[in-house]
Amino acid sequence: MSTYNLEALGIHNVTNVYRNLSVPELIKKALTANEGELASNGALVVKTGKTTGRSPDDKYIVDESAYSKDIWWGPVNKSIKPELFEHLYKLVTAYLQNRDIYIFDGFAGADAKHRLPIRVVTDKAWQALFSNTLFVRPTENELQNHSSEFTVIAAPTMKALPRIEGLNSENFVCVSFTKKVILICGTQYGGEIKKSIFSILNYIMPKKDIFSMHCSANVGENNDSALFFGLSGTGKTTLSADPTRKLIGDDEHGWSSDGIFNFEGGCYAKSIKLSQEAEPQIWSAIRFGSLLENVVIDPRTKTPDFDSDAITENTRATYPVEHIPNCIIPGVGTHPKNVFFLTCDAFGVLPPIAKLDENMAMYHFLSGYTAKVAGTEAGITEPKATFSTCFGAPFLPLHPTVYAKMLGERLKSHNSNCWLVNTGWSGGAYGVGSRMKIRITRALLSAALSGKLDKVEFHKDPIFNVLIPKECPGVESSVLSPRETWADKSAYEKKAKELAGLFIKNFEQYKEFATKEMIAAGPLA
Repeated sequence: MSTYNLEALGIHNVTNVYRNLSVPELIKKALTANEGELASNGALVVKTGKTTGRSPDDKYIVDESAYSKDIWWGPVNKSIKPELFEHLYKLVTAYLQNRDIYIFDGFAGADAKHRLPIRVVTDKAWQALFSNTLFVRPTENELQNHSSEFTVIAAPTMKALPRIEGLNSENFVCVSFTKKVILICGTQYGGEIKKSIFSILNYIMPKKDIFSMHCSANVGENNDSALFFGLSGTGKTTLSADPTRKLIGDDEHGWSSDGIFNFEGGCYAKSIKLSQEAEPQIWSAIRFGSLLENVVIDPRTKTPDFDSDAITENTRATYPVEHIPNCIIPGVGTHPKNVFFLTCDAFGVLPPIAKLDENMAMYHFLSGYTAKVAGTEAGITEPKATFSTCFGAPFLPLHPTVYAKMLGERLKSHNSNCWLVNTGWSGGAYGVGSRMKIRITRALLSAALSGKLDKVEFHKDPIFNVLIPKECPGVESSVLSPRETWADKSAYEKKAKELAGLFIKNFEQYKEFATKEMIAAGPLA
């Protein structure tokens, strides 16, 4: 039996080793091991147990002398000592003995010039399927010559001992840049595998002068690329899956001197409230070869109930990008003409779309305002206002200003338009107003992408200091001004000033890095 060099990772005495099995074989293995069941649409349905979202408090980076000075240490990047990592490493590799092991060897990065060879090692067939779906799959020739630069070792059902000093819980995600290994233990949530590799790329790519981005991307018939920044739940996947444009990728991309490229080979979409009418491309993409996490299915008919949050609000669908009929393979594109910042505003006071000049763009990129939507992280049960710098703070090993500088340079160099888009609430705050209709957001994006908004007049919002269009084809003018959607105008003023104050307070941490013009481009007290 070939072990495909698992011994080099310290993994010995395994029962069987399965490397890069086909999708049908992985699904068969998962079903045989009772890891999941097939839904009526052919997707494999699995449950991730207690952990149904990322656990940011359980993420660590090893404090190693060669890398320590680069890391943005703090609440996002918590340190552990090399000695503790070595102890955890031995526990994980010992746990994997006498088990069936599944390996996925592939790549992160659709551009062959810049991609990262990776390996995922796990004892769960469905997590191997997840990796096969989410990352860039190798050709037979590439597989024969594959040599990974970073390895994920996942022991999802192993629990750390609570008494281990230096850990917050029985779960952990630990990164060692020296060993080039990521340990994932105690959590079955597939997103931890995906995001751990993204975090690695966020360290490696800027060192190569490639801007790593938490965004989706698509391209129009005129070869005009567009980027959609935003945290989970803001609409990156939904809005980039546009029947009139070709999909490059739904979540993570690089921007090099040649253009943009997808880091992944698949999509990881929130599926709560998914409907065929509102999101036909995603609906059709969920079929055999796809994976559903924590989606309730009818015990008799096996039909998925996408409206149910009985397990979690953070239900997920994973599918190869090829399941979107108008995707681009390989996932590369030109320098973007339009860049969108998607925010889910729980206060209900930001406009549905606003144009940003260069200084406004830098301010809002560093601010990264949104609401954490229920279920995307452990303990979040309803939207909560937050500022996640660069629209991806949980995944940034380097200081945010590194990424902000790269964005500013590229916006200026390629004359890209930048827009702030609110996919959150309108007509009132969460609990009073209603979530922005996808129909309206799509119409606004279409107008921006087609250049129709270039021909309309804008006015500056007196509180948020952004440029709001006075009209937009296909959208009622009253919707464009958030103040007009509120029945109680004084309540709007109070809530808007409250959020503006939060912006100002949050931006204090970046004042020493910002220009006077950038600071002046933010909301007004």
